[in-house]
Formats: sequence, structure tokens, C-alpha cells
Amino acid sequence: MRTLVNALRLVAVIAVVAAILAQWLVSSKLPSYNFFNFFGYFTIQSNIMIGLAFALCLVAAARRKRADVALSVFRGASTVYIATTGIVYNTLLVNVDVQTSVQWSNDVLHKVMPVYAVLDWLLFSDRARLLFRHVWWFLLYPAVWLVVILIRGATDGWVPYPFLNPSLGYGVVALYCLGIAVFIALMGMLVVGMSRLRLVKV
Repeated sequence: MRTLVNALRLVAVIAVVAAILAQWLVSSKLPSYNFFNFFGYFTIQSNIMIGLAFALCLVAAARRKRADVALSVFRGASTVYIATTGIVYNTLLVNVDVQTSVQWSNDVLHKVMPVYAVLDWLLFSDRARLLFRHVWWFLLYPAVWLVVILIRGATDGWVPYPFLNPSLGYGVVALYCLGIAVFIALMGMLVVGMSRLRLVKV
């Protein structure tokens, strides 16, 4: 079972790297390309984080060490972020027309990885039992990301997603931000609860 889990995670890491690279190769050739804008998307950052979390799990497995609390918190947070990416994209952004999007890459980053990451966290037991106070750590990164994006939207006008555009009015944007924060908090509590389950021992 350990070999299967490691193989699945290795495939996930490779898929994330390949999908981001494929999209970057297309985006980087556009006149409007900006390095910070490309890597400023929550989609890209959350996929990088879950890929890194799985890579660290593979390193721990190679050393025959069980994941400690710090790694489990990082993996749990990454699971929350990638799940948020999947939910937000498939509810708010799925009909947004992006001409430069690489379709298979888009599917991997917004659909495949969110589903796999949640299943990986739910099913496989190589994680420490988390506490509900760890949810506060889960909220830290999205809060910083939102502040940076709102500042950029108010200064240079760039926002990664339409629902964060200041032209909608800051009241509307604030409601979207609040909704996402509530979702992340609820998802965080669910992930913490899942950490107590031991469905498949690895």
C-alpha cells in the first residue's frame, strides 16, 4: 500500500509541474505576460503548495519517517487551498472565457488536483492528528494573498479573478472575500476532522 500511495503522489507532483509549465510556456509568449501576474493566481500558488506537500511526503516516506505535525499542517492547509481552487473555479469561473488557457493543464489544475488532494487526505493515514486551532494557520496565507491582490487592484488595476475587481464596488468584493474566508475556515475544520480518520493504513 505504501508503494501505491507514493506512486500516486509522485504522479500528482509530476502532473502539477507539467500543467504549470505547459501553461507558462503559452502565457510567457504573450505581449502582456508578467511573471508576477502569472504566479500571482491562487490557482498556481495552491497547486505549487500541494505539489510541494506531496513531494515532502515522498521525502519523509523515503526516510521511513511518519509525517510530523508541521508537515501535516502544511499538507492539510494545502489541501484546503487546492479544494478552494476547485470549488471557486467550478462555481464562479468555469464559464469565464480564457483564450490562452491550455485545456488539459486547466483541467489538471482546477479539477483533477483538487479532487485527488481531498481523497489523498481523507483516505491515507500518514498524517498527524490536527487540532482545531490549526485552522488559524490555514487562514493566514489566503488573508495575505487577498490583501496583496486588493492593494494591486487599487493601484495598478491587476486582479487575477473578475469577482475581485474593484470596479464591482468594494462592498461586493468584500462579500466575495468574506464568503471565501468562511469556506476556507469550514473546509479547514473538515480537514482537521478528517485527520482523525484512519481509513487506509500506510
